[in-house]
Amino acid sequence: MKQSYDFLIVGAGIFGITTAIELAKQKYQVAIINPDSIPHPRAASTDISKVVRMEYGADSEYADMAEASIQGWKEWNDLFNDTLYHEVGLLMASKTPLSVQKEGYIWDSYQVMLQKGYQPDHLIGTAITDRFPSWDINTYPEAIFNPDAGYAEAGRAVGVLADYAKQLGVDVFEQQTAATFVKNNNQIEGLKTKEGLQLKCGHVIVCAGAHTPYLLPELQSMMQATGHAVFHVLLPEPLRYSPPQFSVFMADVSNTGWYGFPFHAREGVLKVGHHGIGLPLHPDLDDRLISAEEIAQFRVFLAETFPDLAKAPITYTRRCLYTDTKDGHFWIDQHPEIKGLTIGTGGSGHGFKMGPELGKMIAATALGQAHQYSDRYKWRSFDENTVNVEASRHK
Repeated sequence: MKQSYDFLIVGAGIFGITTAIELAKQKYQVAIINPDSIPHPRAASTDISKVVRMEYGADSEYADMAEASIQGWKEWNDLFNDTLYHEVGLLMASKTPLSVQKEGYIWDSYQVMLQKGYQPDHLIGTAITDRFPSWDINTYPEAIFNPDAGYAEAGRAVGVLADYAKQLGVDVFEQQTAATFVKNNNQIEGLKTKEGLQLKCGHVIVCAGAHTPYLLPELQSMMQATGHAVFHVLLPEPLRYSPPQFSVFMADVSNTGWYGFPFHAREGVLKVGHHGIGLPLHPDLDDRLISAEEIAQFRVFLAETFPDLAKAPITYTRRCLYTDTKDGHFWIDQHPEIKGLTIGTGGSGHGFKMGPELGKMIAATALGQAHQYSDRYKWRSFDENTVNVEASRHK
């Protein structure tokens, strides 16, 4: 392995590994460091599944970005001859009649999909249970189903992408934790790790997720780590919760926070998560345990949504780690004061699906080039009125 590179990337999650791949394809000399194995067992990218969907309320740019990303996931499936992305569809169930409401996250998402030329199904009453028999339509009388969505096997995908990066010539340093930037007249020249490795480079790209504001304290007022409850459940009838009788779902998510996945045959469980405010935490120091209150809330959700799972055994719980910016947008820009330093982070609980586009965006930014999306992901400031605008997020 070399000791000097064009680009040194900190963090081999979905932000970092896709950036490494993009730069390697452009024939740059690239290295990436990661503080543990890849995928990191406690990183945001490490999970059995992540939702891949275009539904972002009225936000058409995110829908466009996700649409391009879905095509990218399909191309990765073909490239690696492996099903990393499972297109099983997305059911957005509503507790209130959409045909009367005609507003809010689900309805706005439906309208954007129609405008983009997709044809999601608007399901009412027994039309839901005819296709998806597990749902309680007394609780959820209407739904929108989009077949052009699904989930990615997150941790496994990061591992496959890391192997691909190595094939492209990226030097991968595992068990190396970023500690100090080496600078000369405010120009990056390299980086030292806690383990004693020193690497020279022309440019550092920090894709360190929740560790980013600890490496760059000037960002601590802009973003924080939050933990969100995730549950794995054993099923009495796996086929009932397997495609096509079951899909990725959002259970009135903007009002409840609940979302989930069909039966995961590789892991033998059904996964359900909560997409809400979350619990502020330190990425290394907090235990990330799920409280008894959260388990009780989950039981209530199961009972009113999938009654036959009301007493199903919970085999595993964890806190899914988000790197939340205050406005819920990504943070992708060159540092305004340190030359040769770019930041790519701020997934805010909805970044993984964008993997095929994130690397392109971050690489272009580091190279001083433009990308096709707006400037709202650049370095910015917040005030006390700034709110998270990601439409599916339960506030």
